[in-house]
Amino acid sequence: MKVRRLIDSFNYAVSGIIYTLKTQRNMKIHFISAFLVLFLSLFLNFSRMELLLLIFAISLVIIAEMINTSIEKTIDLITNEYHPLAEIAKNVAAGAVLISAINSIVVAYLLLFDRVNPYTSLIIMKIKNSPIHLTFISIFLILIVTIYVKTLTKTGTPFKGGLVSGHAAVAFATATAITFIGENTLVTTLSFLIAFLVGQSRIEGGIHSTSQVFFGALLGILLTVLVFQFIG
Repeated sequence: MKVRRLIDSFNYAVSGIIYTLKTQRNMKIHFISAFLVLFLSLFLNFSRMELLLLIFAISLVIIAEMINTSIEKTIDLITNEYHPLAEIAKNVAAGAVLISAINSIVVAYLLLFDRVNPYTSLIIMKIKNSPIHLTFISIFLILIVTIYVKTLTKTGTPFKGGLVSGHAAVAFATATAITFIGENTLVTTLSFLIAFLVGQSRIEGGIHSTSQVFFGALLGILLTVLVFQFIG
């Protein structure tokens, strides 16, 4: 009888894994990534401790995804109506998955960096000194500042509304980066024209006011200029 219960418990657990794998797109991505990394590790001569860290990081992501799915289904079972506490619970669970995924990326990077490509240092130096690197730094900084401002002022959502227009900030940052990279008057003019149209569309759609688009554009331009002048 005890053996039967043990087998049933094992079957229930496997059923939970299979369900998550079948229904959750992120879980499929996690499994494929785990398979590729573990397959690659066969040829990289990992030590026992390194392999243990790799397996732990992979397991942590899968466990977090399954707990996230469990929380979502439990909330959906209790209520079909919107409730702020239900939203918080789902967001926190999703945040746990994100943190575990970032952790696995860091672990994989640290373990694979010196093994995959002996010329990684040279490649990274080339990337660091390239305009593309500076452009992406500018865009990521702008996204971080925009989200922080919206969180601080409690206005808008990550992709809509708020004190600063993130779309306008990214559009004008891109146009400014193109100005530094292209050094061509026509290309610069066209780039800022497109950025202006992005800002104008946010105003026409009633998503942002003129001042919010203006501050977004100002943020994008100034931050990109600072990055290219002081880091480049």
